[in-house]
Amino acid sequence: MRTKTFVLFTLAVTGLFFSAGTRKTSLTGGCHVGDFAPEILVSGSEHAIQFSGSAKQYTLVHFWAAYDAVSRVRNIQLHTKVNEMDSTRIRMYSVSMDEHFSVYAGTLKTDRLENTRQLFDGQGTRSPLYRQYNLKKGFGNFLIDGRGVIVATNVRPEDLENIMFHASDREN
Repeated sequence: MRTKTFVLFTLAVTGLFFSAGTRKTSLTGGCHVGDFAPEILVSGSEHAIQFSGSAKQYTLVHFWAAYDAVSRVRNIQLHTKVNEMDSTRIRMYSVSMDEHFSVYAGTLKTDRLENTRQLFDGQGTRSPLYRQYNLKKGFGNFLIDGRGVIVATNVRPEDLENIMFHASDREN
């Protein structure tokens, strides 16, 4: 009985010793806070959106469609907010999940977003991005740090600076 207890105790202490030496667990890819963001490569686009770069720069990726009023309005609001902020700290990409380019292009013109970082997916809910980012009606957005890690989802414009401030505190 004593030998069995000693062996179990030794194994437990050894496990604690090795786990205490591990600073962080490895991150996985996914669409949740703390995951590495899946790569975004839109068909017809010549390059993927790069999340890595400056450690202090964030990338906001917003998914939207012209037929979804909430996501469309949020697209305008987020672009307005990001344009007010320091461009060395944040950049924004919007990915349209519309299926018709003419609708997408007309919406950009109407919403005065022609000169912003807009990407057209063209596959709608059949898009691999739709599945990778676990999008649903209303779509959503992801705030990604310079390491490519998702730090927040479905960010409202009025909360953006505060979330970035607190995320950078956690990194230090």
